[in-house]
Amino acid sequence: MILRSLSCRFLTIALCDAAEPWKLGSQDPATPMMQGIIDLHHDIFFFLILILVFVSRMLVCALWHFHEQTNPISKRIVHGTTIEIIRTIFPSVILLFIAIPSFALLYSMDEVLVDPAITIKAIGHQWYRTYEYSDYNSSDEQSLTFDSYTILEDDPELGQSLLLEVDNRLVVPAKTHLCMIVTPADVPHSWAVPSSGVKCDVVPDCSNLTSISVQREGFYYGQCSEIRGTNHAFTPIVVEAVTLKDYADWVSNH
Repeated sequence: MILRSLSCRFLTIALCDAAEPWKLGSQDPATPMMQGIIDLHHDIFFFLILILVFVSRMLVCALWHFHEQTNPISKRIVHGTTIEIIRTIFPSVILLFIAIPSFALLYSMDEVLVDPAITIKAIGHQWYRTYEYSDYNSSDEQSLTFDSYTILEDDPELGQSLLLEVDNRLVVPAKTHLCMIVTPADVPHSWAVPSSGVKCDVVPDCSNLTSISVQREGFYYGQCSEIRGTNHAFTPIVVEAVTLKDYADWVSNH
């Protein structure tokens, strides 16, 4: 029992694919897009530390040299063209180092696959979602479409996350390029899965496209981030990434 508890705690630390109480930082990346977002965050944070140290030192020096009691007559006043040029060029160079990787990441996030392996349509409703696997719809009678409702507080089973679990998960194959078509049925909608680096917003009478490629098997949780009325917070998203063989078996069974 002790070993099981320690193993569960270790797995929780190793792989974090859902929101946790008092959590700091991002969830563990499940897609190359999320990995790029985390790497960009770390790179920018490095420059932020340098700026913080430099500005803090300048502030302390200014308080010391211009303090009325310590230095009634300032011993050192720095002013000139050189310092003006340096403090203008250095921030520009820093912004350049930040802009180049951020532009590359933004363009890759907006890129939509020309020929994805699977196309899935997520239809957002007021309190639930409808998923439609468009590649397998041969007719109205034969289509792979299902609704995904939230499991209420009184109904969760052992191991399920409270208010983050659904009755029908979105099953996708791992290491496969997917195209998600997000559209609302009645209200503004958002399909967001933090560990996948995906947040796609839409408004009624419009659709939006996004690409996703989950690199490892597991369960990934998200929620709608649009304020759209009563119970808007209780419409979670659960993506279940499985092997290609298990995905084929799931499709054939449904």
